[in-house]
Amino acid sequence: MAKSRSRRYAVAASSRWWSDEDARWFPAGEVHAWEQGMNQTVCGLSLHRSELTRFAGVQWADALPESGGAADAVRRVCPRCASAAGRGAPGTRRAWRRTNARP
Repeated sequence: MAKSRSRRYAVAASSRWWSDEDARWFPAGEVHAWEQGMNQTVCGLSLHRSELTRFAGVQWADALPESGGAADAVRRVCPRCASAAGRGAPGTRRAWRRTNARP
C-alpha cells in the first residue's frame, strides 16, 4: 500500500520585510501558498509574472496572521490558497467533512 504524501506549502509574497532579531527576510503584503519545485502558486498565479517573492524557509502555517511570528507584516492572505492549503496548522482537521455523499 502506498503511503500518502502530505503536501508542504511554502510562501510566496508580494513584498518582504527584514527582521533584525532573526537576520533574515520575511513575507509581507499579500501571501500565497506555493509548492517548492513549481513555478506557480496553489491558486494558479505565475510567480514571475505576478512578481511574487519566494520564501522557501517559511511554511504556510507560519505566514497566517493568527500565527504571529513571520506574519507580522502580512496584510492579506489569498482566499483561494487558504482554501486549498488549509487555514490552520498542519495536522489539524477541518470542522466539517462529508463522509457519505450518497443517500
